[in-house]
Amino acid sequence: MTGIFIITGKGGVGKTSVAAAHAVRSAAEGKNTLLVSADMAHNLGDIFQTRAGGHVQEIGPCLSVLELDPYLLMREEYPHINKSIANLSGSMGMAVGQIGDSYMIPGLENLFSLLKIRDLYQSGTYDRIIVDCAPTGETLSLLKLPELLSWYVEKFSPVGRTLTRVLTPLAKIRYQMDLPDGAAMDELGQLYQKLLRLQDLLKDPETTRVRLVCTPERMVVEETRRSYMYLNLYRYPVDCVFINRILPGKTGSDFMDSWRKIQAGYISELESVFSELTITRIPWYPLEIRGAQAVEYLSRDALGDENLFDRPVRTDNEVYARIEGGYSLTIRVPGAAPEDVKVFPREMDVDIRIRNFMRSIPLPGVLRGAEMTSARVEDGSLTICYAVKTQDT
Repeated sequence: MTGIFIITGKGGVGKTSVAAAHAVRSAAEGKNTLLVSADMAHNLGDIFQTRAGGHVQEIGPCLSVLELDPYLLMREEYPHINKSIANLSGSMGMAVGQIGDSYMIPGLENLFSLLKIRDLYQSGTYDRIIVDCAPTGETLSLLKLPELLSWYVEKFSPVGRTLTRVLTPLAKIRYQMDLPDGAAMDELGQLYQKLLRLQDLLKDPETTRVRLVCTPERMVVEETRRSYMYLNLYRYPVDCVFINRILPGKTGSDFMDSWRKIQAGYISELESVFSELTITRIPWYPLEIRGAQAVEYLSRDALGDENLFDRPVRTDNEVYARIEGGYSLTIRVPGAAPEDVKVFPREMDVDIRIRNFMRSIPLPGVLRGAEMTSARVEDGSLTICYAVKTQDT
């Protein structure tokens, strides 16, 4: 049964309120629920008008909150992982910053937040974990970290261990740099296994769902469309969209009538773009959502039916199929224009770039030596075809 719900959206669309309402609904069902903020601009304490911080705080029956602090996690819970990354990166000449007596590679601090979410889920303490994520751009950077890092780690280990032992003397003489030593490679292998398990957890639709929050405004609609495309590129299961702050009808104001017409156009566009997802409309309330009672009202009134935590999701992404003379790989990229998608074959990987996002996908062994013959975008999917060489008997 699904246990992790990742709530994200453009900044300012009310994703924290929606995440909080999810948590309150879950707790009301008697499920032991943890509401986690993975946004450095934490405001769970503000919305519930209580104290929250870097350690789990129980705020009601079956309901606890946690505001993740990646630097605190780095120091207290994952010092060995941080050290192994810092040692490896330092030996490779990458910039490593110092925070107190700890070291951090800029941009990787959110990895510790993901690892903490994984550990909380695997502890079995909570039935559901609701994650209030940062705005979509940061969330996408966060969610692609495990796959990106595991790809790099895979290139170093286990073959990399042998290569570094052979090449280290040459690297010191010719390039004036130190390659990772054996201890660093061992630590790297352990990190690799953690990253693989983290990927499996976050991309498993039986465990994790990503939910998008938006408002009926042009810039928000466009960012939500792009986010959905990129989330599919990285194979994250998105199951529903919440359209927030919809103006009420019959206010008797020409000004408000004009805005309602504008909103109606964007709502229609959103419902067309996300027709394969469950869409929930949330009205614009006259008062801000603050305090447990206000959040409880939102959870009862606006989050849809009793199947909130069990909504359908597509799972036909990253599919290999046998075709005449070889194989095809199909990846869903809804909304992607053919001219925005670039495909680069590289030995046993394929790089897929859509605008400023790129994913490297390791290919199965059956495609070793295969030649990419075509790549086309059609009906929201990218299909890459490979010709497999036959052995003469």
